[in-house]
Amino acid sequence: MASANIYEVFSGIQGEGIHVGRRQLFVRFCGCNLSCRYCDTPESRQAILFAHIERPLGSRSFELQSNPISSAGLAARSGRLDPDRTHASVSLTGGEPLLAANFLAELILQSEGRRFYLETNGSLPTELKKVADLVETIAMDIKLPSAAGRGSDPGTAREFLAIAAKSGVFVKVVVCDKTSRKEISEAAGIVASVSEDIPFVIQPVTPVSVEMQPPDKDQTLELQMSALDILSDVRVIPQVHKLIGQK
Repeated sequence: MASANIYEVFSGIQGEGIHVGRRQLFVRFCGCNLSCRYCDTPESRQAILFAHIERPLGSRSFELQSNPISSAGLAARSGRLDPDRTHASVSLTGGEPLLAANFLAELILQSEGRRFYLETNGSLPTELKKVADLVETIAMDIKLPSAAGRGSDPGTAREFLAIAAKSGVFVKVVVCDKTSRKEISEAAGIVASVSEDIPFVIQPVTPVSVEMQPPDKDQTLELQMSALDILSDVRVIPQVHKLIGQK
């Protein structure tokens, strides 16, 4: 049975992407294979000794559980956290959850009746194959050099998206004041090579430093128009959970 290092489990509002505003149960994994300049959860990049498990839901009061946690242990724990299944889905986030793909597959298969939402940086297509058919929604990032510091590899992104497109998928790109229309067009082109109808979310960065600032309203509109020249569904959605003060 697989085990994984979990950073935290908590109830909250989905603040990004096409399901923004929905209540979800978040399972945040430790570890990431990237190091983006705009990362808003850098503390989850490294393994920690104890996972933080919220009890009761929404209280922001946490119990500690030793890491690593088995898939069966987490499935049982999350079931007790949400006995009436009021959440729209369980968000698997990080860090990068696909670093624990075998664990994810076991967790999902042991969590009958739940729907799963995978948040991923889109860089591990081989690992995605292990869980793509088991999740309801895949939120895939395409990284831009201007915001992330290093862009997604186009070939890897296309391969990943082709697998993800067999499930429900949307693509998210974080943009900053240095993001160019060319970058957005190239990212939109990657998506269009798989399907022009995949939702494409432009997310103005939440400032994490003086050097990392969002685009102004005019630049944001220009970036959206560049993507709309290529794709049919382009939305601008900021990090709503940050706007309301949710972690």
